[in-house]
Amino acid sequence: MQTDLKMTPGKISAQCGHATLACYKALVKKNPKLVEHWERIGQAKIALKANSEDQLLELEAIAKSLNLCARSIEDMGLTQVAHGSRTVLGIGPAPVELINQVTGQLRLL
Repeated sequence: MQTDLKMTPGKISAQCGHATLACYKALVKKNPKLVEHWERIGQAKIALKANSEDQLLELEAIAKSLNLCARSIEDMGLTQVAHGSRTVLGIGPAPVELINQVTGQLRLL
């Protein structure tokens, strides 16, 4: 999920890549069978739009309360956004039904 910060499509893509990798690295140690299943079924990724950093924090808390892997990315501030800005949130991999409990109200990016 990406916030309403002004980022170019390339910046958004890079930040989403950081979030995907952060979730992958966390789960490959914690739940390798889930990661293997996700890899076998095509490694689905969906980009959604959040309205603010506060919303990302709220969604992250909800995801973690459901025991989902959730990793927010804070930018280093070297290009388009201020240092420490929370740019994206990665959630999963996990069953679609669980992720939809967190993100079901968001629109596609």
